[in-house]
Parts: sequence; structure tokens; C-alpha cells
Amino acid sequence: MIGVTVYLHPTQSYGALIPGADFINSLVRQGTISRDAAKRLRWFDHYDQSRNVWKTCRYFGIAPQTFYRWRNRFDPYDLTTLESSSSRPHHVRQVQTPAVVVERILKLRGQYPRWGKDKLEVLLRREGLKVSASTVGRTLKRLKERGMLTEPLNIRLAKAARKRRRKPRYAIRMPNGYPVEAPGDLVQLDTLQLRLQSNDVRYQFSARDVYSRWDRSRAYRRQTSISAACFLEYLERKFPFPIKAIQIDGGSEFKRHFEEACQKREICLFVLPPHSPKLNGRVERPKRTHREEFYEVEDIDLSLEGHNRQLEKWHDVYNYVRPHQALAYLTPYEYYQSWLKSHRALPSLR
Repeated sequence: MIGVTVYLHPTQSYGALIPGADFINSLVRQGTISRDAAKRLRWFDHYDQSRNVWKTCRYFGIAPQTFYRWRNRFDPYDLTTLESSSSRPHHVRQVQTPAVVVERILKLRGQYPRWGKDKLEVLLRREGLKVSASTVGRTLKRLKERGMLTEPLNIRLAKAARKRRRKPRYAIRMPNGYPVEAPGDLVQLDTLQLRLQSNDVRYQFSARDVYSRWDRSRAYRRQTSISAACFLEYLERKFPFPIKAIQIDGGSEFKRHFEEACQKREICLFVLPPHSPKLNGRVERPKRTHREEFYEVEDIDLSLEGHNRQLEKWHDVYNYVRPHQALAYLTPYEYYQSWLKSHRALPSLR
């Protein structure tokens, strides 16, 4: 630690030599003193203003004995006097274990790598070496620190390490300020579990374009990444514009095959942080609409093919007929057509 010469004239009073809080913070930022020394310096800064030891001790929650001990050490012309000194004793007890015993402990541990100090102490006693288990333990610790003893690989830790070394995902967090300025810039995906009968569970994959509110859904028997990849192929046929980026939650159905399909098509894939469905709000809100205006109104076909035909008709109504308050009561089709006109491009819908 570098010594500091106080910036005031030495003829001034002791109290005037204590710097203020801003100056103390600047000393820490510069690395001139440690945080602990700065904390003690604030004691004397407070004491310089209050001139009351008891108020200072109550304010910082310290004992008066502690305050007086550091005040006696404090030299205002050398702030390093507030640094903690080493508490290591001047004379450290030296190792007295004979070299023969150390070598025997090392050899036995190499022969029986999973045996602890208690078992090794019994083996040494059988050989006529009277050594306590504590001595064996300390010797093993010193051998590990010196790199002379290597522990066997922990299988459970090795499995955990392999899990941590999994191949990085294609999906990433959405960058801050990601622009959504045109249809297809960002499409949000989510799944909805449906139970039409007690033994008939289906999963509806839904997609909604953030900009135009264009919406499509399809039902599948299983909630797997293969189903999600098939749904992506379906979206390519049904969306009137190319999909540039997709936002998903952390569900397993949006991994593996789905990620491979997105990567193959060069579609950016953004995954939400854990426990944040509100960031996928564009596709979360239509779940209520689908329930209230479709599932609670229509008699859903018990066959999966018939169910998906009904979803096709429903989404034709949703995209071409139903006014959307968020789009100034335009349909997604009308809103998309107005966007095309404003950009002087009129490609036909697929």
C-alpha cells in the first residue's frame, strides 16, 4: 500500500486533516487505500464533525475500545496506518512428522485412494507406526497442496461437468433494442395444452407476428421438437411474408429439431429468460381469444385432422374478418396491405 501525504498544511488542527466522504471514495477508486481502511477513515470523518465518540460508535455500530485502538494507531499524514496488519504469528509450528511416515501415508493412499485418515491410521498401526488419525489427515492435506497427491475423479461431479459442457444452443437472448419495423421481423411462438376428452390430450402450437398480428395455429398429438419443426414448415406456407426471427420460451419442444430447422432456414431464434412470459405477450394474449371465440363456441372435431381444418377456418376469420382494436379496428390482412402500399410493394398473398 502506498503512503499518502496529507494535502493540508501541517500547522492545521488534527480534525482539519480528516478528509470528507467524497475524497475518501476517490481514494478507494484510485486504489490508494483499501475499503476497510476507508471505512475506518469515515469513522474519524464523522468524529471530526460530531466531536463525540459515543455518537460515532453508535452510528457505525462499533465498540468504543475499537475506535480508541484505531485512533491511537491513526497517523493523518499516513493513511496506511488504517490498514489491517497480518495476524499470522511470528513463529509457526514446524511439521514434525517423520519423512518415513509421510512416504508410507502417500504410498498407502495411492494404493487405496478412497480410504480416509481413520482407515489409513489403522493400517499404519498394524505396521508399527504410531500416528494419530489427525496427523494422517494433516499430512494428506499438505500432500494435496504440494501437488504430490491427486484425488480420483468423482463420477457424480464428472457427470455434472458433462452436463455443463453441453453443446451451446442456437437460440440466444434477444439483443437490447432489437428493431421490429416490418411484418416478419419477429414472430412469437407458444403452446397451449388442450383436453377435449379425459383421454385425449392435444397441443396447439400458436404463432403471432408482433408487427401485423398475423396469427396461425395447429394442433398436434405430442409436444415435441419434431412437432415444432413441422409447425415451422406450416408457418412458411401460411404466412404471407418471410419470417426473419422467432421468439420462444424455454420449453423443450423448441429445442433440437426445431433449432436445427431454424438454423437451416437462417431464421434468428431468441429464447426468453426464465419466468418471463410477459415478454411473449403478443402470443400469450390470443390464448384467451382462442378459448372464448373458438373453443367455447365451436364443437371441436374429435379427429385431429378435423380439428386442424376447423383451426384453418377460424384463423381465416381471425386474419381476414375479425377487426383488431390494436390495429385501429383493421384486420391483420388490411393492416398488412396498407403496409405494403406505404412501402410501394404489392406481392400477392400465398
